[in-house]
Amino acid sequence: MKTYLVGGAVRDDLLNLPVKEKDWVVVGGTPEAMIAQGFKAVGKDFPVFLHPDTGEEYALARLERKVAPGYRGFVTEFSSTVTLEEDLKRRDLTINAMAQDDDGQIIDPYGGQVDLVQRQLRHVSDAFVEDPVRILRVARFLARFAPLGFEVARETQALMRQMIANGEAKALVPERVWRELERLLCADAPSDGLLVLQDCNAWSVLLPELPEGQFPPAIFTALKNAAQQGASGPARFSILLQPLTDKGISDCCARWRVPNEYRELVELLKRMQSQLHTAAVALADTQHSLPVTQAVATQALAILEAADAFRRPERFLSLLEAYHALEENTKGAATLCRHLAQALTSTRAIKLTPQDTKHLQGAALGQALHQKRLQALQAPPSDP
Repeated sequence: MKTYLVGGAVRDDLLNLPVKEKDWVVVGGTPEAMIAQGFKAVGKDFPVFLHPDTGEEYALARLERKVAPGYRGFVTEFSSTVTLEEDLKRRDLTINAMAQDDDGQIIDPYGGQVDLVQRQLRHVSDAFVEDPVRILRVARFLARFAPLGFEVARETQALMRQMIANGEAKALVPERVWRELERLLCADAPSDGLLVLQDCNAWSVLLPELPEGQFPPAIFTALKNAAQQGASGPARFSILLQPLTDKGISDCCARWRVPNEYRELVELLKRMQSQLHTAAVALADTQHSLPVTQAVATQALAILEAADAFRRPERFLSLLEAYHALEENTKGAATLCRHLAQALTSTRAIKLTPQDTKHLQGAALGQALHQKRLQALQAPPSDP
């Protein structure tokens, strides 16, 4: 029984990147032998074990055979006779199909090291077509590694187009689509990954709500801005879905089972983008000195209240991130975002005192709090 470090840990170490987690393959092993050494079995579809001390995953070397469409349409075969090279061959990309032994020697039967040097994302074998999730994984890896100069190999891009044309992507499980897409969007170069999917016509299947299966160039530009600004995942996702109708957004989020924080921000940006744009233009054209004019303060407070910023401040800041990335070239957009963030900071802690509420009830309480916040926004800044 021999153990090898495999996959992303080997790849990232060769790229001089931090290794965040380690996966291992055990060649010549059996479930009984692993359990006898204290490993804990956790795999459902194939034998995976947790190391008793490190908690790292150790999988028995295995083969996979396609027997039905889709992500789950595989029969996994494992035995002590499966070789390391056979196990590595079932992987998606050559740069992920390398191993390292106990002596630090790299086992690279499919040219992963050459592709690292040449900055190519290339499929290992024709078995790539058997799992449509790999289309999304290629896009995700490009979104991560494009800043290092990586590209998708021509033959791999052609194979992905063929898979889409043959209907392979129709078997994708929605939850897997969302899982891969979320990781793609949160990478350093999300636009690069999304463009790869567009190039192979994947959006026509993944997002039928998208007009003509094409994102406008402005969306890719906005996502580049969002990545450069370090915007949150929900902010980036809200940018992505802006070309969709309200019904399209609802249908897409339901199908992918998108978390509520993502879905709510998409809907909020869709609802408020026009109001924010109007405020940005007005603010850019307003020449005023401190204290701010009542009109500017009133406008800021109206936006804060409409966006439920006082109850959901983190969501509001993500809204500003998304709007700023979308309208970076709009005069006044950056100023508006700073102004609104400051307005939230200066008003979110304001409360009504017992004296304020002494003779008030019902709607009058809300109006009193509104007025107190408005006064705070109009007040000149205190001396340091």
